[in-house]
Amino acid sequence: MTEQITTVSAYAAPAPEAPLERTTVPRRAVGEFDVLIDIKYAGICHSDIHQARDGWGEGLYPMVPGHEIAGIVAEVGPGVTKFTVGDRVGVGCMVDSCRACENCKAGLEQYCLQGNIPTYNGLGKDGEPTYGGYSTHIVVDEAFTLRIPEGISLDVAAPLLCAGITTYSPLAHWNAGPGKKVAVVGLGGLGHMAVKIAHAMGAEVTVLSQSLRKKDDGLKLGADHYYATSDEATFEALSGTFDLIVSTVSAPLPLDKYLGLLRAEGVFANVGAPEEPVSLNLFSVIAGRKTLAGSMIGGIQETQEMLDFCAEHGLGSEIELIRADQINEAYERVLASDVRYRFVIDTATI
Repeated sequence: MTEQITTVSAYAAPAPEAPLERTTVPRRAVGEFDVLIDIKYAGICHSDIHQARDGWGEGLYPMVPGHEIAGIVAEVGPGVTKFTVGDRVGVGCMVDSCRACENCKAGLEQYCLQGNIPTYNGLGKDGEPTYGGYSTHIVVDEAFTLRIPEGISLDVAAPLLCAGITTYSPLAHWNAGPGKKVAVVGLGGLGHMAVKIAHAMGAEVTVLSQSLRKKDDGLKLGADHYYATSDEATFEALSGTFDLIVSTVSAPLPLDKYLGLLRAEGVFANVGAPEEPVSLNLFSVIAGRKTLAGSMIGGIQETQEMLDFCAEHGLGSEIELIRADQINEAYERVLASDVRYRFVIDTATI
């Protein structure tokens, strides 16, 4: 990094439950294999709120959230071969891993046995805190930097770095495609991308939402069917229907009822992460040899595959662009489900 950029402007939560405020944070100098990214857009993920408010355990403060980052390469280290100045790039939920364990070697860096290094609210290999995308610049190793293909504008690409890969990975892993019936629970920041991607993969897609309020949106995004889970008749009508259900909601669900919607050997995959424990009657999985599973983002290779897939199919997130001084308001609106479907910060306003 050029000598004058040792600190960058950012928005941070100074303490748990505290509103985010404008501040500065340090960025390391550009190392041999590092890329300096001029951040253009940063998505607001529900997990940003969980972590900024200590919902998932003790956080590191001040905390600069943001792991849906899209920008332009401003500088590269002398050993960088993947990128040049001016390239369109993204950064997702992790910025490094041990790179040596069996999971890392298999392209599953998100499941690094030593723990991946998160883009924010973590400690880098240098022992310093990581700060995320609600900032003007970030320095990332080229191995954890993604290429954003031409054909996706950076603002709608930013949420793909979390919401896109979080939903693409289970859909790809459990073979969503022609002849498969896929249900998406919740039509929010994650759910709307799950619908788009599953539809593009060729699956028959059903949205399961609390109400029919967003039905028109769901059908426009690619859903074939839309049902309200507040209606008990839904669970009777759809009993034994789905090959795969992807739950994107971050609230505890009555799992036994949802598992009843699966065909024999069907999979219920959780990508939403409730703060509270959930309960389960094991007969719900024993009867039908069903699988209750989870999935967390994707590896670097799979994330690039997802970006290329979205570019090929013309997929981007449905966004509402905001100024940095609207972040706290945006958090409250996310909690009230008042966003269609992802807030994205214009980082020029930080």
